Amino acid sequence: MHIRIDPVGGLAGDMFVAAMLDAFPPLEASVRDAVRAAGLPERFRCDLVPHADHALTGRRFLVVETTPSDPHGHAHDHPHQHAHEHAHDHEHGHRPFAEIRGGLNAAPLDPGVRDHALAIFTALAEAEAQVHGATTDTVSFHELGEWDSIADIVAAAAIIHALGPATWSVGALPLGSGFVKSAHGLLPVPAPATTLLLRGLDVRDDGVPGERVTPTGAAIARHLTSLPGSAPRERRLLGTGLGFGTRSLPGISNCVRVLVFDAALGDAATGDHVTSIEFEIDDQTPEDLAIGLDRVRAHAGVLDVLQTPAIGKKGRVVVSVRVLCRASAEDEVAQLCFLETTTLGLRLRDVRRHTLSRASSTVDVEGRAIDRKRADRGAHSTTKVEAESLRDVAGHEARERLRRAALRD
Repeated sequence: MHIRIDPVGGLAGDMFVAAMLDAFPPLEASVRDAVRAAGLPERFRCDLVPHADHALTGRRFLVVETTPSDPHGHAHDHPHQHAHEHAHDHEHGHRPFAEIRGGLNAAPLDPGVRDHALAIFTALAEAEAQVHGATTDTVSFHELGEWDSIADIVAAAAIIHALGPATWSVGALPLGSGFVKSAHGLLPVPAPATTLLLRGLDVRDDGVPGERVTPTGAAIARHLTSLPGSAPRERRLLGTGLGFGTRSLPGISNCVRVLVFDAALGDAATGDHVTSIEFEIDDQTPEDLAIGLDRVRAHAGVLDVLQTPAIGKKGRVVVSVRVLCRASAEDEVAQLCFLETTTLGLRLRDVRRHTLSRASSTVDVEGRAIDRKRADRGAHSTTKVEAESLRDVAGHEARERLRRAALRD
């Protein structure tokens, strides 16, 4: 599976979580459990709510604090706003990174979730430490230390872990412009820590002002792009999700769009999808069918052509044909099958295959260039001589002698 993060309006931690849960609703329960396991106090809860912005609809991820506010004990909800996150010096109400890290290490989290969460937090701490001339262990967070942002990062980590070997890519992130308020006064947009986290990532200037990427959003993007794997060249769209942020932007929805792809297509390392084109022939001479299938086989997108005898309708002997071709070439190959054979219909199936890594080489044996193919089978490898290299050699014994000599080194 490949997941594309498209930061339409920007990127923040809550926007990423909302978009992913919009795309993968079954993950909601496990995400809530992970955030609670990380130590979310009982007075807080996580809500995933519908949201509309301009022409788009999706979800918002909220951390809600419930407090009794009247003599009758009626509880009132106070949604936390995911505002600008910024590190501070040690003051009352601030949480040092060492405390957050210790809490996550002690929490009954799945080790994979913990690893992703700590990686995102560590990236943030390193950026903030560099901005403030501090060390990672001594840097302290204010807004970031609030439970809404901790919940965002743990929720993001739970989602990333749940999707296992998925590969990720992130679209160009909007820079924004202007200034944002912090305890240190006005800061330029992107904020200093965000700027450090954006290094190496694609960015764009769409002319819309304000803070568009928060430090948490930038840290998540950096973590995703550090995971192994890349976008396959050929892929099938499986689903999408939209997650919205707090702000309303002029003329554009403030959302993150998630695109979910089947990553088994195209140039996947161990497997890909090919098209199987199948049909039967009962009214074409064997000589002409052989010529036609040779022409089909010669197409660059064709991987193999198989023929087997069978009994068709009315008890007729038929030739059953199966053509394997690359998915990108299926239209051309299908037309070629109609052109070169007498079939009136084709059956097309999407087939997944696994292939071994292979390498070709040529050796000189008795003055003859012989081609070899080596296949990596994991625990061991095998090498065979290409039969075409010996096509003009007369006699089975002579061909076997050359094969053995070609495989000695």
